[in-house]
Amino acid sequence: MSILEKAKEARSKKVNKVEITKALKMPMDVHAKLAQIASDGYEGLAKEDSTYFLKCFGLFDKGEDFMLRVRIPAGQLNNAQALRIGEVAKKYGNDYIDITTRMQIELRYLKIEDIAKVLEALQDVGISTFQTGVDNPRNIVTDPLDGIAYDNIIETKPIIDKLQAIFGENPEWLSVLPRKFNTGILGSLSNSCNIYGHDCNFILAQKDGIFGFNIYLGARVGMQSQDANLFVQSHEVPLFFESLLTVFKNYGYRDNRNKNRLVFLINDVGIDNFIEAVKAEAETDFTTAGTTMVQSQNIALGSNKVLGRNAKFNYKIIVPSGIYTGSHLIDATYLAESFGSGDLRLSYDQNIYIVNIDKENLEAFESQDLITHYAQFNNLYFADMIACAGTATCSFGVIPNKPDAIEMAHYLSSEVPIENASVRMNWSACPKGCGVHGIADIGLEGCKAKLSDGTRVDGVHIFIGGKITREAKEAHILHKALPITEAKYHIKYLLQTYATHKLRSETYEAFDNRFLSRNYSFQALGFYTKINYILNEKLSLHIPFELEAEPKSSKREEYELFNFGLKLYKLLTNEKRYDSVIGLNANMLKPTSIKRDTAHKLNPNIPLKLSEILYNMTHENKKERASVFSELLVGLKEV
Repeated sequence: MSILEKAKEARSKKVNKVEITKALKMPMDVHAKLAQIASDGYEGLAKEDSTYFLKCFGLFDKGEDFMLRVRIPAGQLNNAQALRIGEVAKKYGNDYIDITTRMQIELRYLKIEDIAKVLEALQDVGISTFQTGVDNPRNIVTDPLDGIAYDNIIETKPIIDKLQAIFGENPEWLSVLPRKFNTGILGSLSNSCNIYGHDCNFILAQKDGIFGFNIYLGARVGMQSQDANLFVQSHEVPLFFESLLTVFKNYGYRDNRNKNRLVFLINDVGIDNFIEAVKAEAETDFTTAGTTMVQSQNIALGSNKVLGRNAKFNYKIIVPSGIYTGSHLIDATYLAESFGSGDLRLSYDQNIYIVNIDKENLEAFESQDLITHYAQFNNLYFADMIACAGTATCSFGVIPNKPDAIEMAHYLSSEVPIENASVRMNWSACPKGCGVHGIADIGLEGCKAKLSDGTRVDGVHIFIGGKITREAKEAHILHKALPITEAKYHIKYLLQTYATHKLRSETYEAFDNRFLSRNYSFQALGFYTKINYILNEKLSLHIPFELEAEPKSSKREEYELFNFGLKLYKLLTNEKRYDSVIGLNANMLKPTSIKRDTAHKLNPNIPLKLSEILYNMTHENKKERASVFSELLVGLKEV
């Protein structure tokens, strides 16, 4: 433990303001006053109550009203619980519900005078809001079809119940951690809950013929978790988890909140030393890692009907951006009771499953009004889309986000319809990354962008190439600060390439591995979408510049750039840039003219600046050619 003690001592010269606030009172003292606060209104709220302590119980003060975060372990609701949430949302919360990426629900627009009644109504059916905010263990996620799906090896809900019993509503664990703590546990072969993206991750594995979990630790926004080289069996999970939380509680940093997540402690002391501390706390020598079994994306990707191993269907209601209503949740409970087992399950991608529907009842189920209403969203752009709260309900939001995601999904559905496909598009309204854009096939992060006249508008940074299979990988930046009105065209051209070159039923992630990432650099892909936007959207030339199935050059940027230039010259002039090519010596090339009159031979609307860019890309003297795409992208801003 000495290494951890030294690390903590080095970061203990001061504590942050939140830690000072936490020392003022016990969270349960504030919880005991909720009824009084409800009667006294905002007069009964101390500043520290609204800024911190109420958040321990899921209550977030939004000024004129409250948001309430409802804890739903494993995303599983029985019929009575789902019905009660729907009734509460309809009666007290403007009939509004948000489904979140932690497989739980947020109720909004609650008045302070109704808070005590809302909490009592939820508690009556066994629903807690404890530890859903600030420095607490957050809702534990898993496969939404846990215990049902064909590829589910270990049912994790019983394990999650044991973990909940450790901290849940236990006052000893309320607000004692240095920072929030996210946990995922996956007992299935497919990754349906971003299993590498949490502070603590229990990932299906096998060792010596025994199924259990490999441990990965320390993810945060922009960073995936690290392999802890540790294997635990199901019965060992609670002991490991409590020991891990204890070590984090005792040695985690409490100075700079931006650097207080678990990963910072692990990085400072080394993951091996950290694990030794957890073993010492548990007084157990857990064994080394086995073979991680996660093989694929969610088996339900691209489909809203999944046959379970009990020969019954599980129907996913696609909820655009996770925006739902209490009325529709009430309707869903009636359908679940009439056609299924009565239970509902929330998914990491902000949708709802009605489970265990008999095959002979499926057709009648799909004809119900609620199902036909949401059937319009049964396509790849809505089914696998995630969007966190934006400016309408989140003070950190930079763009509206949820409506932006819905609008773009509609646009792409009409422009690039693709059959037998799966594309994960995730939207975050700000750099906090609550929409987990970093692991998406195509991720978007809200920002402000500038138009050519200097006007500031809603924009996005575009990311591509995130991975969630086998091992997770963060996406790469494709474009920074694009107006949303322009960004949709860049994404359209990426998806057109996917539609053209994908194999049958190939997911976008698999396509990226096989085709995009293998053949092209990210810089080349950024130029590819930009030049298509210029040629076809701004100049309306309708000359698509397409990526080749077998590019003639390597991924070295200078060669990609030169070959792109040759192809563009041919597209725009119907002439070859060079009459002949002798060897590889640029001084022996015989160039044709690239003056304005030649460049305009077939396209008189081509701006001179674009001709200059082509010339720089294909200059007869290799030393004079542009060598990086970034300088060309700067030039394209003037076109």
